[in-house]
Order: sequence, then C-alpha cells, then structure tokens
Amino acid sequence: MQPLTVALIQAATHWHDPGANRRMFEPLIHESASQADLIVLPEMFSTGFTMASAEVAEDMSGPTLSWLKATSKNVGSYLCGSVVIRDEGDYFNRFVWVSPGGEVGQYDKRHLFRMAGEHEHYALGEPKSVFKIGDWRVCAMVCYDLRFPVWFRNEGDYDAIVAVANWPAARRDAWLTLLKARAIENQVYAAGVNIVGVDGNDVAYAGGSAVYGPDGEVVVERLDTAGIEFATFDAERLSARRDEFPVWRDADKFSIE
Repeated sequence: MQPLTVALIQAATHWHDPGANRRMFEPLIHESASQADLIVLPEMFSTGFTMASAEVAEDMSGPTLSWLKATSKNVGSYLCGSVVIRDEGDYFNRFVWVSPGGEVGQYDKRHLFRMAGEHEHYALGEPKSVFKIGDWRVCAMVCYDLRFPVWFRNEGDYDAIVAVANWPAARRDAWLTLLKARAIENQVYAAGVNIVGVDGNDVAYAGGSAVYGPDGEVVVERLDTAGIEFATFDAERLSARRDEFPVWRDADKFSIE
C-alpha cells in the first residue's frame, strides 16, 4: 500500500447554519487538498451537535451532500464528516464520505449519546462500515462510538480508524485516551477530529484532534486552537508492527447479537 495522508480540520462551527459552515470549511479544504488524500471534518459539521433533527435535517441529495461531492471533485481529495440526514422518515447522525470520482458512502452512528437525548431524536445505526481509499481500509466512527470497542473490533478487516466528534472539553482526557486505546488494541492508525469553541447549547469544546499509530504513538495532536493538522499513515510501519507483535493471533472469537 502507498502511504495515506490525512488532513484533520479542527474548527468552531456555526450553530444551525449550514451555509456559514460550508463557507468556512471551503477554503480550509482547498488549503488541505495539496497535501491530503483524505480530509476529515467534524461530527455534524454543518449544524453543530443538535437535537433539532427535524429542523435541520437534509436528505442525501441536499445542499451539504451536493457541496461535498462538488468540492471533492474540485480539489481531488476524499472528504468525510457527519451530517444530520433524513432518510425514509427517520433521522440519522450519518458519517458520509465522498470521492473525487463521485462515489458516496455512509455509516449511521450506532451508539447514540443518551446523556444529551440523542437516542430520542435519531435512529440507531447498523453495523460498522469500512470504506476504501486505494488499498487502505478505513473504519468510520462517530464520537460516542469510541466508548464501545467490542462493536468495532478489528477482525483483519481494516487498517485505520477515522472518528469524527463533538466531544466536550470537560471530557477531553477521555477522548484522547479512548482514541489512543482503539489504535493500540486494533493495531491500526486512529485519527479523530473534534471541534473548538462554545456551541448553541453553551457546551464548551477544547479540540484534541489527533492521530495515533498502531502502538499508540503520537503522530499528531492539536489541542485547543482551530486549524489543520496533517498526518501520514505508513503502510510499511503498520505491516511490520503487526508481524513483529502479532497480538491479533490471540484475539478471542465472538459474535454480537
């Protein structure tokens, strides 16, 4: 596999204003594209982490998905992030990824954050979803999913995790610890993008966007300021570590009902 370079865009989003968020992210995406194969935006990047699903939802042919597809084609990089989506009468916190060639994939958040009432406003997602960029297999996660490692156990089916989040400042240490743990236990690269600032619910966010390697080593960390971080996933490093320290050989077999 060739190396994969990822751009993490950490920003303060505009509450319930998709147009303003698209305008904000547009130049940051263009700035990132000269270096990055994959550009990662936060959870609910067009609205903020809102429970007003019926008010802000778009469908898969709406303006935000149309913008993502057009922008990806224009800059020549994959884009991903989560968006509030209406689909067949239900609302989803949907992780979407788009390719420069127009391919669109999705993962609906499985673990809904009940402490904010997310389970009352969004439908439950289905099993984990892995998408490909070249030969890299990337597992999609959304925020609270990080706390449920059994669901995302690597069974030899992915090489990297990309997690998008609105993870509050009060629990940033947990965010960083869990993201690193998912990298270590699955022997993968783990990239996570969070936001900064204060949202429309007066919840404060302190960033912590980061990438960790398969031993939990820090590739990049960005704490409490807006900006872009770049990281490269090294396929040779990943393969060598799995061969040198094959913990996957001793993993327990299980099924989830």
